[in-house]
Amino acid sequence: MTVTMVTKWQAVTAAGVALALGLFACNGNGTDADAGGSTGDLRIALSSVPAGTQCLAVDVSGARARNVTFDLTPGAPASFLIDRLPLGLVTVSARSFDAPCAVIAGLEPSFVNEAPVTVRIELRAVAQVLLKLIRNGRLSVGIDFEPDSHVCAGVPDGDLCQGGNLRVQLLAFNDFHGQLSQGRFVSGRPVGGAAILGSYLKAAAAGREAQTLIVHAGDHVGASPAASALLQDEPSITFLNMLANESCTYADRTNANCNLVGTLGNHEFDEGRSELLRLIGGGNHPMGPYLESPYRGTRFPYISANVVDEATGAPLLPPYVVKNVRGVPVAFVGAVLETTPTIVTPTGVAGLKFLDEADAANSYVPELKAAGVRAIVLVIHQGGRQSSFTGPTKAVPGVIDGPDILDIIARLDPEFDVVVSGHAHSFTNAIVPRPGADDILVTQAFSASTAYADIELLVDPVSGDVVGRSAEVITTFSDVAPGNTPDPAIATLVIDAEARVAPLVNRVVGVAPVPLTRTENTAGESVMGNLIADAQRAATGTQFAFMNPGGIRADIDAGDITWGELFTVQPFGNSLVTMQLTGAQIKNVLEQQWAAPQPFPRIMKVSGLSYTWDAALPPGARVVEVRDAATNTVLDPTALYTITANNFMAAGGDNFVEFTKGLNQVGGDVDLDALIEYVEENSPVTAVIEGRIVRLN
Repeated sequence: MTVTMVTKWQAVTAAGVALALGLFACNGNGTDADAGGSTGDLRIALSSVPAGTQCLAVDVSGARARNVTFDLTPGAPASFLIDRLPLGLVTVSARSFDAPCAVIAGLEPSFVNEAPVTVRIELRAVAQVLLKLIRNGRLSVGIDFEPDSHVCAGVPDGDLCQGGNLRVQLLAFNDFHGQLSQGRFVSGRPVGGAAILGSYLKAAAAGREAQTLIVHAGDHVGASPAASALLQDEPSITFLNMLANESCTYADRTNANCNLVGTLGNHEFDEGRSELLRLIGGGNHPMGPYLESPYRGTRFPYISANVVDEATGAPLLPPYVVKNVRGVPVAFVGAVLETTPTIVTPTGVAGLKFLDEADAANSYVPELKAAGVRAIVLVIHQGGRQSSFTGPTKAVPGVIDGPDILDIIARLDPEFDVVVSGHAHSFTNAIVPRPGADDILVTQAFSASTAYADIELLVDPVSGDVVGRSAEVITTFSDVAPGNTPDPAIATLVIDAEARVAPLVNRVVGVAPVPLTRTENTAGESVMGNLIADAQRAATGTQFAFMNPGGIRADIDAGDITWGELFTVQPFGNSLVTMQLTGAQIKNVLEQQWAAPQPFPRIMKVSGLSYTWDAALPPGARVVEVRDAATNTVLDPTALYTITANNFMAAGGDNFVEFTKGLNQVGGDVDLDALIEYVEENSPVTAVIEGRIVRLN
């Protein structure tokens, strides 16, 4: 099949040009080019050889590199064939010489090549590219690409193809947070853990590995339980490496045939840029080594389009990666929420700038299109909430609660086909309409290894366009197949990590007669929140204490309370900061619980005070009354009170900027140490919801 394209451009000053071609073709059985399939022919036609030109040299790079030369007759037309070009991205450079081909070795060419130009080779309606080599006149070179076949040609419907379209599977999860171990429940049934999630992902991909990609949408590390966190989250990276195929290597993370890709979440920045880059690029931690020495990093790429160096503007990581799925290119563009600096300590994001998510992602679409990519997925650590359901994506548009992610989606380039999201620790499986563009599929699979999204794309193997999409969010129950057979290799990794931290983690520090949970009542008060706030106030001796809900990471079951459980509740190692605020400032702090740009309220947990808020009043005016619990008196707006907050909030984290105005700020104990000491001294722990926070309307 010969296909032609009408794209043309003029070169008016240069004497040579190099052309980079994205040649994606595949034979009927989808075998690798080097195994005898997936090839196409390149035909080169010269309309008129300029005077003096005697040789054309063509260099082909890629899986099967070739350097070929063609003798020319000045003033005459010429045509040549380079057959069996391999599957994948191939770079073709054409150069002319004013000496015979037999003697050009060692001679300088009579021209200077231009920078390579990348163009789209449309294989459906398409495929001639005209470029100009100019030397003493114009030399027209036409290139025809003749694909032998494509992956779905003549293939009946099945796991590989449907209706002549390639079935591409994306297995996506988000917000893993180092959840190596089992111990979580959904509807009273055990779920998750790395070995369980691994068994689900491998079972879902079984028999379709060559067309399956694994995607994670950020916060894979950070806020992790002890088995991961105390080992600098290296076991969680190793878990991902164990899901990667043989094409994923430490030396070539962006290999197009690597089956895994991830993006950054806000928690990847918890320990700053250098530790983030170490986790990816390798090298022992100053307190290491842990699992291996030297630690080698990831075998797969982390991508992010909207995190750049503040001084240079250069991307911190590759903004995107293009995967080769049986000869069809599929691009993944990464992004993390622009407001990351408001929810990470300042040291974690020092020297970095976070750009608008949609603008940054859109900026790379032109070069992806120029490289021949039509299937584009946004992997973003930002998301919303949707009422959960089982089964495939519903045909009717889904209703997502999340203004930030909806605004991003509305501004995305129409070329984006799917959004794999995270951050909200919630469910999303929705078709979202976009005015003037195709509808887009948006997914999110809860958090902490409890679920994954099984996404299917139908991709036209000739044009590369996504022509169909659907998903199902699947809970990783461990009491049914395949979860009842944990992946043995991953299970061994988890057992090893748990054993390394067991002496510290298993130490009993107290007893809980009843469960201590993060579950909030309608006002925003929780048992665990009250316990932590009380512990921090007791450690510092201030009148009041405030705790951000995002810093409370787990529940504790009734029974013995271990060091490891308390670490899982408060894994960040934040320090406690004391300061003085006026009564008016304390009210301002409480009003900031509903302040933009946070998409959802962040109701702080308090100790030593109580307050009433009215949901019917507008943000900025919702706090009706604040009282000192010790005296049951309303706070004096002008009086100074002593308060405790962690260093994250004291620096204005979660947009609680009023804390930054506090007087006489002094750093103190680590929050975890304060909690452990309080539990030891007050066991059995009997924290309850007391009505510290009252909601009206």
